[in-house]
Amino acid sequence: MQYLHLDEIEEKELVSGFKVRFVHSENMTFSYWSIEAGAQLPEHSHPHEQVSNVLEGEFELTVDNESKRLGPGSVVIIPPHAVHSGKSVTRSRVIDVFYPIREDYR
Repeated sequence: MQYLHLDEIEEKELVSGFKVRFVHSENMTFSYWSIEAGAQLPEHSHPHEQVSNVLEGEFELTVDNESKRLGPGSVVIIPPHAVHSGKSVTRSRVIDVFYPIREDYR
C-alpha cells in the first residue's frame, strides 16, 4: 500500500501551458493536469486506453476529427491509437488515466 499527496509530487510542464503531476500504479498512470486558458495540445496518438475527466473549466477535445466542448463532470474514453488533440478554452483541471502504464511518463 502506498499513500501519496499531490503537493509532494514534482510538477512538470510537458507542453506549453500544460502542467502535470504523475502517479503510477503497477498497471496504470494517473495524470493530474493544470492547464492555462488557450493552451493547445498537439494532435497525437498512443497505444494506451485513456479516460479523461474534466474537474474544472472548459476543454475542447477532438478525437478522430470529432470535436466536443467538455466541462466539469465530463468524462471521455479514448481508445488506443485514436488520434486526438485539444485546447483549454478556460483555465482547467483534468485527470487522465492511462492503461497500461505510460512508461514514457515515468
